[in-house]
Amino acid sequence: MRIVIAGGTGFLGAPLADALVAEQHDLVVLTRAAGAPAPPNSRRRLVQWTPNGDTGPWGAELDGAGVVVNLAGESIAGKRWSPEHKRRILESRLTATRSLVSAIRAASTPPVLFVSGSAVGYYGPRGDEVVAEQTPAGSDFLARVCVQWEAEAARAASPRTRVAVVRTGLVLERNGGALPQMLPPFWIGAGGPVGSGRQYWPWIHRRDWIDLVRWTIRTADLSGPINATAPVPVANREFARTLGRVIGRPALMPAPAFALRLMLGEMADALLLSGQRVVPAKAERHGFTFRYARLEDALRAIFGK
Repeated sequence: MRIVIAGGTGFLGAPLADALVAEQHDLVVLTRAAGAPAPPNSRRRLVQWTPNGDTGPWGAELDGAGVVVNLAGESIAGKRWSPEHKRRILESRLTATRSLVSAIRAASTPPVLFVSGSAVGYYGPRGDEVVAEQTPAGSDFLARVCVQWEAEAARAASPRTRVAVVRTGLVLERNGGALPQMLPPFWIGAGGPVGSGRQYWPWIHRRDWIDLVRWTIRTADLSGPINATAPVPVANREFARTLGRVIGRPALMPAPAFALRLMLGEMADALLLSGQRVVPAKAERHGFTFRYARLEDALRAIFGK
């Protein structure tokens, strides 16, 4: 099957592409850079695209494809949230998704499935409330981004194309994402909870995230939002204790909320100091099995402990 991935060279997209190629799928990776020639007998091609809200010559790659996966968008945590950066966060997601939807709607043989990214930020801060896919959206900046992002993706739905939206939590792996940024304080004995430590951090091992997307592709009756989080979310204080225990470092020094707000501004509250107790209700109901349901198991696998 031919699968098209937008955002297929990043922390999530690249290993997902590797896994799909290993399953003998033919991969087309849409990239802003000029497409490099594929090695002989390769099942992966890079195709240049311009995600400006419209389709283009690259749109022909979606015609006859089995699946399109959308992971494109500006990094949320890459820098402090200035008004301009917040605009880029939103617009990069909307225009990329709009471009893909335009190509899907123009295809004579549209894909059977459109998998579009989203995030658990959709729900906004939720305290101790257990959050499943039917929980309403929040109202902060990230929630508003996710609502608009998902609305663009939903435009691809038709009798010939189902749409699945993957609401991703904190993805854990040693070579990217948030985890490497958490480690330096622990290595010097200054690790610990963030703010009050009571906020829930919905997490998932990257291997489970990849398997969840592959399972979504195979599960023909699955559509709509899917929480990509492990079934046992933990509060930040427990996250810090578990990480410290696994790597053999203390986890007693809290990072004060006021200091984080001084350094990071609005982003501190959205990404670190508030949280959501998200559970993967739909995935579990439809029979998906997590390799790493518990945080300690996931971290021990990551660190080889």
